[in-house]
Amino acid sequence: CCFAPHLVSHLYGVCLSGQYPLVQNMTVTEGGTVNMTCRVEYNDNTSLQWSNPAQQTLFFGDKKALRDNRIELVRASWTELTISISDITISDEGMYTCSLFTMPVRTAKAYLTVLGVPEKPEIDGLTKPALEGDQITLTCITQGSKPAADLRWFRNEKEVKGAKEVNPSGKTFTVRSSLQLHVDRNDDGVAYTCRVDHVALAQSPQLATEVLEVHYAPRVEIIHSLAVPQEGQNLKLECVSKGNPSPDPVMWTKDGGELPDLDRMIVDGRELTFTSLNKTDNGTYRCEASNHLGTSSAEYVLYVYDAPTTPPPSTTAPLHPIPPDSTALLGTHASDPTVTGNGDPNALGQHGTDHALIGGVVAVVVFVTLCLIIVLGRYLARHKGTYLTNEAKGADDAPDADTAIINAEGNHAHAEEKKEYFI
Repeated sequence: CCFAPHLVSHLYGVCLSGQYPLVQNMTVTEGGTVNMTCRVEYNDNTSLQWSNPAQQTLFFGDKKALRDNRIELVRASWTELTISISDITISDEGMYTCSLFTMPVRTAKAYLTVLGVPEKPEIDGLTKPALEGDQITLTCITQGSKPAADLRWFRNEKEVKGAKEVNPSGKTFTVRSSLQLHVDRNDDGVAYTCRVDHVALAQSPQLATEVLEVHYAPRVEIIHSLAVPQEGQNLKLECVSKGNPSPDPVMWTKDGGELPDLDRMIVDGRELTFTSLNKTDNGTYRCEASNHLGTSSAEYVLYVYDAPTTPPPSTTAPLHPIPPDSTALLGTHASDPTVTGNGDPNALGQHGTDHALIGGVVAVVVFVTLCLIIVLGRYLARHKGTYLTNEAKGADDAPDADTAIINAEGNHAHAEEKKEYFI
């Protein structure tokens, strides 16, 4: 600072502190309100002024210079000039200047950043209803964000990845995100949500949701109420069919024809109920369901067991273990179709191990018997012939028994004489 000598002492403090305006960069969300403040530490009755990025004067001291109802004076003094701007738009963004009209004029610049709020997203590309097996592409679009928004996809509550595309549009951005789907029946009723994340939406992100409706051919399953149906019992078969549109009604048949006894075989919607089962109910029961996309069926092979001849076991455990009754076990084989030769489609396979054991024992017994017969036959073959006693050897030419004995002794003596000795 250079002044006349007689003013140096008076303005010494001013030169030390300086008459420089102080400002601060500001950030505001589109549609919001911002205060722009300019301060000086010392001012010798010099006016402060705010100008916009177009260098238009907004306020000169406490005097409004620009006719804009959004701009209001907050405070005006020799050390501070604060103004407010409401209903901020993207066009308000830029460099604002605070001027202190000293000699020379001193200025400070503050940049106002306006965050562009993204519009509510929209989802395109959804066809209602979609068909199972279709390939569809969902596209989520949001406009007006600044900086560019981030788009995220969710399948129900689980995040899935999409393909993002950003296009500038003036000072704002248009953002797209695409999600490709191979539609199946598991997508029916699933909610796909596109969420916009942006700094201007920290408290309330923008969302768009679409629920898929998928049409598909039915699938059928038969559920039975008894694991081992027996004579006299009631049996319920339920035809569980899943399809969209719903495949109603379902059709029941037996062995390829109509149900033979509608008095005991009662059809109620998807259920087929048998009252007092008997052997004539044996057969293959078929449930068929269809909609405009296709037909599906399931079969249940019914085999009715004999009614039990012994009372059912007690539901309470005995105090002492009771050994199994072997006679009772053997008696059940008579009604077992695997023994009689009639295949039982409802058999649980509990006799497979017993049959294998019995077959093994029979094979061993047959093998041992054959071995004994062969050994006995060979023994008898080796000892076959006529055997004579010593008395019988002289009886051929003897007239009586005494002579035969004498002849036999003579032959024996001759035999002794015929012995030869080798040295």
